[in-house]
Amino acid sequence: MGVGALLLWLGGAAAAFLILFWLITLILRQMPDPIGPRADLFVEGARMTLQLTVVSGLIGLIVGTVAGIQKTSALWIVRAPASLFIWLVRGTPLLVQILFVYNALPPLLQAVGIRVELNEFWSAVIALSLNVGAYNAEVIRAGILAVPRGQTEAARSLGLSGAQTMTTVVLPQALRIVVPPLVNNLVALLKDSSLASSIALLELTLAGQRVSSESFLPIPVLTTVASVYLALTTVMTFFTDQLERRLKIASR
Repeated sequence: MGVGALLLWLGGAAAAFLILFWLITLILRQMPDPIGPRADLFVEGARMTLQLTVVSGLIGLIVGTVAGIQKTSALWIVRAPASLFIWLVRGTPLLVQILFVYNALPPLLQAVGIRVELNEFWSAVIALSLNVGAYNAEVIRAGILAVPRGQTEAARSLGLSGAQTMTTVVLPQALRIVVPPLVNNLVALLKDSSLASSIALLELTLAGQRVSSESFLPIPVLTTVASVYLALTTVMTFFTDQLERRLKIASR
């Protein structure tokens, strides 16, 4: 997949989400109370949800790639940190991870002389990125192992180093193999971002909770929230499916 095609895909996805937010705003403003008067609050929450998903997804892909490569190393001292990270993240609830990063991580860092202030957004991004990164790591590890061993041997016989073989031969093929599960993780991340409401980050779920508590009408509010989530995941899935098809064509 060339740079031009990738830029076109990114531009199309950005335009589609802009149109989607315009349509959501237009439709919600026409709805009766309690939705119509508070339509902008739902749209603001949906934008934050998408922003959380994109930023956390990109960081999580990097984290997962690094951890996945570490897991395939022949050296236990390289594998051990990645295995510990994956074990901790996959064995604890995401809600607990978000609360830990927001409430406990800054004091722990200050105790070792690192003064960091994390707001609600970056606390959620860190927790979501590490969480999806752990799941991505196992996916990418499986993709690396699925690449025929002869590819590695051929690259090494041509004089490529281990790092060059991984970055130029093995990893590009592995990423094409694992696109479908990575896409599933991204869609799950969009829905999991609703847990950021636990630290008072105004995303879509918290926007719905506020409207519901003010109006005492949970049914229309929750129906609206679910519909907006469905619209976001539908557009995201459409473009990730297009990316998957392009990568399959490019790999032939």
